[in-house]
Amino acid sequence: GEEAVLCRHWAEGSAGIEALANKVVQLAESGASQFAPLYADDVRLFDKIDTIVKRIYRGSEAIADKSVRDQLKAWEDAGYGKLPVCMAKTQYSFSTDPNLRGAPTGHVVPVREVRLAAGAGFVVAICGEIMTMPGLPKAPSSEKIFLNEEGQIEGLF
Repeated sequence: GEEAVLCRHWAEGSAGIEALANKVVQLAESGASQFAPLYADDVRLFDKIDTIVKRIYRGSEAIADKSVRDQLKAWEDAGYGKLPVCMAKTQYSFSTDPNLRGAPTGHVVPVREVRLAAGAGFVVAICGEIMTMPGLPKAPSSEKIFLNEEGQIEGLF
C-alpha cells in the first residue's frame, strides 16, 4: 500500500533520480508531513541521549559513568549543548547487544564514550562494543557537490 519511486542514479546520473526529487518536493509542499523533532535543541546532551534510547530504541534508560556525564557537561559549558546527538551502536539490534536481534524493549543502553564532532556539528554517543570510523573533516565533502550547467552532478569523488 505504499508508493515506491524507482531510482537509477548510479546508471543514469541526475536524470535517474529526477522522479524521486519531484516526489520529495511534492510531499514537502503538500503539508501532509507530521515531522516533529525528537527533542528541543536546548535539552541537555545526556537527556537527548536518554530520549533517543527511550523513544527510538525502546529501551528503559541510557546509563553512563560520571566521566562521560562530566564530559557532556563540559561541552555544554563550552557552548556545544545545542548540538544534536548521533548514536554509534550495533546495527543488528536496538540494544547494544548484537546477539539480541530486532527490536527488544526495556533494555539499558550503556554509553561508554562520547565524542565531539564540532566541525560536523554533532555529539557522538558510543554505545556498546562498536568500531567507529576516523574523524570527520571541518568541511563535509557534500559542500563540493553541485550540478554543472549541463545538469550533471560534479564533485562526488
